[in-house]
Amino acid sequence: MPERSDTPPAPVLLGNEPGSFPHSVLAERHPAIIRQVRESFPYGPEQHRALDALLASCTKGVIEALPADAHDRDRWTAWDAEAHTGRSWFDVPWLWSESYFYRQLLESVGYFSPGPWQGIDPFRPSKTAELEARETDEELAALDDLADRPADEQDRALLHGSLWGNRADLGFRLSAVHDEASTDTPPLVADDSDTLWSLLPPSGSATLCLIADNAGRELVPDLLLVAHLLTQGRIGRAVLHVKAYPYYVSDATHADVLDALRRLTAAPGVAATYGQVLWSAMTDGRLTVRAHPFSCAPLPYAAMPGDLHELAAATLTIVKGDLNYRRLVGDRRWAPTTPFADVTAYFPGPVAALRTLKSDVITGLDARTEAALVAAEGQKWRTGGTHALIQVRT
Repeated sequence: MPERSDTPPAPVLLGNEPGSFPHSVLAERHPAIIRQVRESFPYGPEQHRALDALLASCTKGVIEALPADAHDRDRWTAWDAEAHTGRSWFDVPWLWSESYFYRQLLESVGYFSPGPWQGIDPFRPSKTAELEARETDEELAALDDLADRPADEQDRALLHGSLWGNRADLGFRLSAVHDEASTDTPPLVADDSDTLWSLLPPSGSATLCLIADNAGRELVPDLLLVAHLLTQGRIGRAVLHVKAYPYYVSDATHADVLDALRRLTAAPGVAATYGQVLWSAMTDGRLTVRAHPFSCAPLPYAAMPGDLHELAAATLTIVKGDLNYRRLVGDRRWAPTTPFADVTAYFPGPVAALRTLKSDVITGLDARTEAALVAAEGQKWRTGGTHALIQVRT
């Protein structure tokens, strides 16, 4: 059983501080996403009215309840919807308000309702463009050169490909300007990769759970990492956890996994070989995809339901991306030197975080690294996407 942490919780992040990163997401990014969705499909007057109402609600109004007949109303009630209804989006926990925004966005475009727009991913055009970009061709072609390199170099390259792949996060790019990282500070602010590899020796018996983040050009390197681990015998089985429905603009769903797999199998060279490895692994059960309802919960993983404690049976769970990191450690104003092992002590098995820094939440830094980052960049290092981390708790 995992140990319990004695570290006292830090304040939960809210969006009510003007000038803060959470405030900018609620006040600027969410309206931009509504505009993007309006233009992505020829939605009819009903959807346009609902999107206009959501825009008014999330910028100047209050949180409104889901329709009485919503299929998941009871679930959201259990996730504290009644406690937050009628309050400003800026005054409830930021993680909750962000997640609920996407649920209401899907309500506005009829994603869950019987009719022609049911099941139509409002973010699909952006995801498809990302997956079909020229840069994806270039990244896949680079695999051919990598194939002749020593195994440890391949390990490192594919791990770092998965780590940095979420620079392609579409929601982040809507409102962020990518400043170049200072040369005085390391791109990796924490690196437990040696520990990660020690948990996955080439015995062919390990089970990996990978909690995915974004689709497109992030999901492709995630899948390549899984294929490589299978090929090298570092794992015998993988479980890929994705979102149960479209979420946070670019988060991966099962449909996005299939799109990425088709992209790989249709590519030339080594990429197609990896694609066939994954295709075969799915058909024989060595690779399975799971979309648990909790994947879209507005809550930290510390509140995960009992049937997700199956993660305890995994040799290692890799948690990808910024949002999943916030859910893993808790979306709180932690001191950066708060031990990562303490805030993840609840997790039911060994866990690794692969994350590019795009929000304020951070744990597990040593004091010297934090001081160097602050001296060189102020607080930009927390949100600019120019630094990353690999953290492991065994």
